[in-house]
Amino acid sequence: MIIGLIRCECVVYNCQSLKDKRSVVKSVLQRIRNTCNVSVGEVDHQDVWQRTALAFAAVGSSRVAVERELRRALSVIDQSGDLEVTLTTWEWL
Repeated sequence: MIIGLIRCECVVYNCQSLKDKRSVVKSVLQRIRNTCNVSVGEVDHQDVWQRTALAFAAVGSSRVAVERELRRALSVIDQSGDLEVTLTTWEWL
């Protein structure tokens, strides 16, 4: 069993309040949940309206399959025009 974990630090654009940020983050997280077989959540910077930290986790029988799902989740963020990934940390268990 392979467990993959990604932590992404992101900058949130076009937000003037926490309410705007929450809307952007929830939208991206929902798109990831709908298209990828990963668990995802906001794990840091909940009280800052220009930054967020997202974490993705996937479990599988091979590292290739887990990495493919995690990369698909990252591509959803990259396709969003409201978030930009500034730092990505991979961890394998």
